[in-house]
Order: sequence, then structure tokens, then C-alpha cells
Amino acid sequence: MAPEAAVELVQARTKDQLRFITCGSVDDGKSTLIGRLLHDSRMIYEDQLTALAHDSAKHGTNGNDVDFALLVDGLEAEREQGITIDVAHRFFTTPRRSFMVLDTPGHEQYTRNMATGASNAQLAIILVDARKGVLVQTKRHSFICSLLGIRNIVLAVNKIDLINYKKEIFDRIVGDYIAFAADLRFTSIIPIPISARYGDNVASRSGNIQWYDGPCVLDYLESIDIQSNAVIQPFRFPVQWVNRPNLDFRGYAGSVVTGSISAGDEVVVATSGQTARIKRIVTHDGDLTRAEAGDAITISLEDEIDISRGALLTRPTEPPEVSDQFAAHLIWMDEDPLVAERKYILRIGTQTVPAGSITAIRHRIDVNTGEHLTAKTLGLNEIGFCHVSTALPIAFDPYEINRETGSFIVIDRYTNRTIGAGMIAYPLRRATNIAWHPLSVSKNERAALKNQKACIIWFTGLSGSGKSTIANIVDQKLFTMAYHTMLLDGDNVRHGLSADLGFSEADRVENIRRVGEVAKLMVDSGLIVICSFISPYAAQRDMVRNLVGKDEFLEIFVDTPIGECARRDPKGLYSKAKSGEIKNLTGIDAPYETPLRPEIHLRTTDKTPEQLAEVVIEVLIARAIVDSH
Repeated sequence: MAPEAAVELVQARTKDQLRFITCGSVDDGKSTLIGRLLHDSRMIYEDQLTALAHDSAKHGTNGNDVDFALLVDGLEAEREQGITIDVAHRFFTTPRRSFMVLDTPGHEQYTRNMATGASNAQLAIILVDARKGVLVQTKRHSFICSLLGIRNIVLAVNKIDLINYKKEIFDRIVGDYIAFAADLRFTSIIPIPISARYGDNVASRSGNIQWYDGPCVLDYLESIDIQSNAVIQPFRFPVQWVNRPNLDFRGYAGSVVTGSISAGDEVVVATSGQTARIKRIVTHDGDLTRAEAGDAITISLEDEIDISRGALLTRPTEPPEVSDQFAAHLIWMDEDPLVAERKYILRIGTQTVPAGSITAIRHRIDVNTGEHLTAKTLGLNEIGFCHVSTALPIAFDPYEINRETGSFIVIDRYTNRTIGAGMIAYPLRRATNIAWHPLSVSKNERAALKNQKACIIWFTGLSGSGKSTIANIVDQKLFTMAYHTMLLDGDNVRHGLSADLGFSEADRVENIRRVGEVAKLMVDSGLIVICSFISPYAAQRDMVRNLVGKDEFLEIFVDTPIGECARRDPKGLYSKAKSGEIKNLTGIDAPYETPLRPEIHLRTTDKTPEQLAEVVIEVLIARAIVDSH
């Protein structure tokens, strides 16, 4: 590092730092603006200028002029395409303040990257191309900024030189944007006409825009008062790691995200309510008497209590919310759509929740109008307001109060991809006036009266596999043996209980949820419930299994190769799928998740349905569900 750079870096550490994001539609000039700010604040050294001149000749889009966007667009793919793909972090400093700027992508497919950058910013510069005005992506990014808690906006109307610095065009764009943003809860919107390419109103006032008398971009960034309230917020300490170097020391390592704490203070584990007093606050440089937001520390307690990674330590007088259900805004970031009730991994702070699910999508938000739209799923880059459920209670704060403890990410259980980002709005309390009403006659007593054991016999397999045929024969045999059964078949259920559902992934999930709840009620009445459903998703079959007792669910996989199913094609579905008449046919253009450990595995190619039904009866007898009379 050059000596002058080292001196400036040391000086910058003592300055107030502003973290801001640049966003807007593609080609609005975000990277060029940052490059110009770096250049005009003298944060580019001779070797960098030489390299920039070379890169501008090779990749630049400004003719013979230096292309300042290349200072930020570091990826080769970005330089070749002239776009920003990743979130670029750049640091620069002026005599009055230091800055961390995040340049985010303008393309819609990289909205996930933009949301990541906005979650760490205190201010947003929304760029608008003066020739194009407010575009869809301008609105999308503005909405996400509002959603992620950014309250201060600089509306930079860029490329003002290309419209001959006309005030009336600037005023029209400002009017359009302010009208759109009226409901976005911004505290301030400062419109500035700029030319990032030539530096007009970037680091100094432009002589080309005599009609504008406001601040230039850098003056405003240096002067805006954004006080961090992290220290005065309630104490929150997510445990990152349990430090046990020897038998004589146990510490809990992490960073104080908000608030402050002192040695001798009492803390509580939010989810368990266990309390202890702080013995030591340990750092690499020695013990502290007090730690505050931003400090990386290890806490040692006077008493041994149960604390593991992911636990949230707070003060007893400043508790967070603790619930296994909450409402949240969700930005979906995956090509595959969100499916309600499917199990996902949730990560909230340092805590990983292995079995979370989005139980309901209350509405999808049209980012252009703010309108709330009915939705059963969310696609890539769509934003919805959802209800979320977790297997165990978790500790959190509403995002509006605390960004650090009110945000979460959604992870796919099978691919480990991050597929969503959420902002918690409020906890969902289970109604306290609803309780299980005790019944005088138990499930086992009802089943004993029928001389049987109540259970669900769940047939799953592709369309045409023969599951309905086998299930029907099993039902007939049990009826002949004087057992009390009920057969629920996929086609029959869709004439009534699920008549309002289609065959999208979300509708299939809801169909199985309804059937599972009905089957559970029938088990509670002592019946043997035979269910025949394609039920392509393992998570939904497991959901039904978990509704009843450990030995009350038998999964039967009717294993027929898809080629044989298509040859049989009893309903003509495969031929219609091949001709494009129907979509989402399981096994063709919709997935089927093969059971891994079914209680019964029926291979249909070498046995008749009658023989396979006998196999099922034999298993029922062996499990004492029925006897052999």
C-alpha cells in the first residue's frame, strides 16, 4: 500500500462512516457515478489511473474518454458486457467523512444481489437515466430499499447532459418519482441533476446547470446526519461459537449487534429463559469492562447454563419476541418457485432452523403499484407477505426495530442454495382462547370396538402405476373381512374437498395437506384409512405421517416404470402431455420424489394387482392392524 494511502486509511478509522448503495435500472450510470466519486475524491492512484486508461481502451463505452465504471465493474464478465453483476464494495474517504459504497446490479435477474447490498446500507442513491425517466426496475429497487429499512434517498437524475440540461425534463422525472414513492416511508428524497460521465454535480457544483441551487452529491453525502442508534437499542448478542479451549474456561463468542453490556450484568437466553451473570468480557487485546454494538467479544458467565451456537443473549428487562410463527416480507431469489408448506432451512442471525416452512402467502406485492395481489406461490424476484412456521420457538425482533435480529434467509434443504430473504414483521400468536377439548372416548377405544388398529395406508406412485386399483382391492378384502375402512382416492377428492385446486406445485401441496387432515380425523374415529394419491413430494408425505402416531402410517410405494405407465395411460394423460395439451404432469414436466424407506415397496411389472393386494394384507396382519380371521 502506498504511504499516503496508509495514512488516509488510519485517519478514516476515526471518522464517522456512511454506508450507501447505488441502484436503479441497467445502464443508468451507477458504476460510473461511483468511479467518478472515487476519482474526484482523489482515491485513485497513478498505477490505477494507468490501468483504468488501458481498460477503457479495451472495454470502455465512452469513446476516447476514461470509462469510470470500470473502476467498479471488476469481473471480466461485467467489463465485457458493460453491466454490473455482483455487489461491488468500495471504500473512500474525504476530510469530513468516510464512506462504504455498494454498487448493485440493475438487471432484474440480479435483484437478489441488490437486496443483499441494501440490507447493509443507511442511504440509497437511486439513479434515473434522464432520457428514460422512472422505469420498472427503478420502482423495484426503490420498493426493496423501503422494505429493507432505508429511509434516506438521493434521486440522481443522470445523463442530464444528453437532454441539454433541460429543467422541465428533470422536474417531470422528479414529480413522477415522488408520486410513486409517496407510500414508501422514506424520510427524505433529495433530487440532484447530474452527469456522472463529466462530473456535473457529483463532487462539485456544475456551471452547466444554473437553474439548480441544491447540493452536489458529495456535499450531501458528507453533510447528511444519519445517527446510528445501534448502541442505544436493546442488547442483542447472537452466539457464534462456544469457545472451550480447556476444562477451566467456557466462553460464548460473537459480536454485539446492538446495545451494550458490562461485566457483572445479568443476561438471559431468550428462548429458554435461563439467566446468568457475566463474569468476564474477553477480547484478543484483553478483558473489557464494557462492550457495545460492533464489538467482537467472548462472554464468560459465572454460572453454567445451556447455551449453544445460535442462542440469543439479551438483558432480562429487554426481551425480544419468541415464537414459532411469524409474519414476514419475503423476497424470492430462486428460479424454482416458492411452495407453501414445503420444508426449508431458515437462518436467523447465527441460528439455523432445519425445519421451517412458509405456511401461507397472504399476498404478493406489485412493486410498480404497491398493490396486494392474491398468490399461491412466489416466482424469481417476486415479493410477498407470508406466514412462517418453525419447528421450535426462535427469538427475534421485528425488522423495523432491529435489522440484525429481524432478518432471515431461506435455504433449500437439498441443494443448500440461498433461495429467499425475509424481513420479520411481527409474531403470530396462537389464539389463547382455543384449546383441545378432552374427549371421553379415545381413538384406541373406538378402534378396539371395531377389532382393528386405526391407521393410514398411503399408496403413492405415478399416474397409471396401478395404485388406485391395488388400493381398491385392499379395501374390498378388508371389507369382506368385516373391518371398518374408508378409501380416499385422488380423483374423487378433487370433485369436492379439493375442487378449487389445480395441478400447480402449490396446489398439489395444499391438496395433500387437506387430505392428510381429513385422514387424521378418520384415524381418530378408529378407521383404517386407505389413501391413493400420486403425492409426488416427500415432504408432504412426511407431513401426513407426522399427523398421526408412530405406527399409524404405512407408506406403500407402487413402483411402475414411467414407460409402462405411459403405455397403460388409462386416463390419456401422457398422450395429452406429449401433445402439450396439459402441463405439470408428474414424471413428465413435474417432479416425483421416490420414497426412500417405504413400509411396503410394490413392484408391479411381475405381479398382478390381486397378488400385490395380498402382500399388503399380509403386512397388515403381521403388524397386528388386522388379524387373519
